[in-house]
Amino acid sequence: MAETIIIDPLTRVEGHLKIEIKVENNKVVDAYSSGEMFRGIEIILRDRSPEDAPMIAQRICGVCPQIHGTGSVFALDDAFHVTPPKNGRLIRNLMLAANFLQSHILHFYLLSALDFVDIKAILQYKGMDSRLIKVKEWVKADIDANKKDAGAPFLPRYEGDYYIKDTELNIHGIASYLKAIEIRRKCQEMLAIFGGKMPHCQTLVSGGVACRPTIDKISAFRSRLSEIKDFIEKTYIPDVIAVAKLYPDYFKIGKGIGNFMCYGGFPENEAKTEWMMPQGVLINGKSEEFNANNIAEFVKFSKYSSGTGLNPFDGETVPNYKKDGAYSWLKSPRYGGKVVEVGPLARTLIAYTKKKNSTLNSLVDGVLSTLGATPDALISTMGRHAARALEAKILADRIEGWLDEIDLNGPVHTKYSIPIKSKGKGLTEGPRGSLGHWITIDNYRISNYQAVVPTTWNGSPRDDNGTPGPFEQALIGTPVADVKNPIEPARVIRSFDPCLACAIHAIDVKNNKAYEIKI
Repeated sequence: MAETIIIDPLTRVEGHLKIEIKVENNKVVDAYSSGEMFRGIEIILRDRSPEDAPMIAQRICGVCPQIHGTGSVFALDDAFHVTPPKNGRLIRNLMLAANFLQSHILHFYLLSALDFVDIKAILQYKGMDSRLIKVKEWVKADIDANKKDAGAPFLPRYEGDYYIKDTELNIHGIASYLKAIEIRRKCQEMLAIFGGKMPHCQTLVSGGVACRPTIDKISAFRSRLSEIKDFIEKTYIPDVIAVAKLYPDYFKIGKGIGNFMCYGGFPENEAKTEWMMPQGVLINGKSEEFNANNIAEFVKFSKYSSGTGLNPFDGETVPNYKKDGAYSWLKSPRYGGKVVEVGPLARTLIAYTKKKNSTLNSLVDGVLSTLGATPDALISTMGRHAARALEAKILADRIEGWLDEIDLNGPVHTKYSIPIKSKGKGLTEGPRGSLGHWITIDNYRISNYQAVVPTTWNGSPRDDNGTPGPFEQALIGTPVADVKNPIEPARVIRSFDPCLACAIHAIDVKNNKAYEIKI
């Protein structure tokens, strides 16, 4: 008989993601992914000036606001029929790239690595690093106070034989965690050089940006970038490889549907016909050209009374928390009716298949060779971590080129006028995957606004055909050694880097489960 496990919330820092799984013979046989909160940003934007959209849209998330600002100004550019000048495109790319880097580093070290690194190993530390001494004091104080979950704030910690056993490697992991916090701050500072502040930068506007490049700004950006690149190459990538070698089974766990999509990220020209992260779709291993008209959202199992199967231009946000059979505040976006995964793994596989970036292909081949794995092994829990780390290096290297291309005397903005009636879509890539903003303007005001975000794609519930979403499919077959310490499903879902603040737009008080893991 199957046992039911609920992990609620699953995310360490952000969001309200509940995962319900059915376990039989120590394997997941069914899964349900639920966004547990309604926010309604699309409703807030109605009847406002279109120019308000980028500032409000950034408030969708405090971790990845830049991607929402970028998607929003892309939508306005499209609706206003305006093309930013080269400097505007480059500075937008630089700010978004800085946000990508901080997010990737945050994800591995603060949100995922603690599923592998044993925080209690710090009790064996005998060095003089004041930061590590402080961590040791925290953990020891928890143990002395008889706290069940010793190791705050590095939680949750599962009881069992799940963690790295090498004490020295564990202490190195904890030191890398602390260093990652410093490096992430450098990324935020880098973004703020052109954005004014972070989170929620002040300079993203339709037609380009509202800041001018200077030698001082470029120099400040480069100095931080140098330290960030050094961390990625000497710490981040080696740490991911080290974990992958210790947990090779995770190249076979969490594979999921195997279909992938990328809208295209970081335009390499003003017309958006070339992208650093190439557009594309992989369905059943076959490469297809991307077509935005194939996007539709379904709501049969979502807590909305909205129309179902609608393209986002026609999308509706009509909440209905009492809807029969609904179990998530996330809708179910599909591409041509197909379930697709988005994110660093999708981007890596699409670029690798298209051979659009020879450096990326060489890096992927090198890592696979080191691990004794095939490209198919990337479609997995550990493959998502590897793809994200390699993407960080590729992106950090490309930043140098964008800095070199800036014209200190060139324009940063193109003038525009707001049309009486218009529509526009802004499709781009965020740290967690494909993001789209769709705007409809009527009588100079926003009459409809829809955002379809990466975790809506990945964390979606079943669609109208009853087909599970990517999280749900990735969980099927996952081993669970101990139903009271379900670390294996947590590792699978965290490899996607879920961001529920972005995806959810109430809490179900029913309690008919066998086990509930509260964090």
